[in-house]
Amino acid sequence: MLNIVLFGPPGAGKGTQSQNLIQQYNLIHLSTGDILRGEITNGTPLGLEAKKLMDEGLLVPDEVVIGMISNKLDQNKDAKGFIFDGFPRTVAQAEALDQLLVSKSEAISAMIALEVEEEELGKRLLLRGKDSGRPDDQDPEIIKKRVHEYTTKTAPVANFYKSQGKFYSVHGLGTIENIFSDIKAVVEKL
Repeated sequence: MLNIVLFGPPGAGKGTQSQNLIQQYNLIHLSTGDILRGEITNGTPLGLEAKKLMDEGLLVPDEVVIGMISNKLDQNKDAKGFIFDGFPRTVAQAEALDQLLVSKSEAISAMIALEVEEEELGKRLLLRGKDSGRPDDQDPEIIKKRVHEYTTKTAPVANFYKSQGKFYSVHGLGTIENIFSDIKAVVEKL
């Protein structure tokens, strides 16, 4: 089974490249945000617990998110693999994900990190903001804050996967096709 953590700061191209990976390798996209919304909409016990916490302005604890991911894995036992999007964001989450996968006789195959310079990220997000209407993609100060948040809190997860020999860096500049070609070169080595 091919299990990929697609990693990178906001604006690195994760959404675009996720779709390419899904089509090329017939993987299932696991976006924790989508899973969370789905569990809430379906009124599952985990969804109800998450909604209660969110309504109180609290973060959903890792164990609840891991429970939701576990449910998704169980619902897709015949999958060829998964792309983890938006998770893990911390080393504790990466450790919990590893434990979950081991319990299902699976593992993360690779973390593929799209590397893009901060100045380019700002340009991309401002451009995306014109089309998407997302306020967080239209304000240069918010963009800087989001990139900083990624760098300080999420980037340490890369070291976790480096220590396992599962970290692969891909330069995120160039055409979509060229970047995907570089990603495929990594996947083909796994």
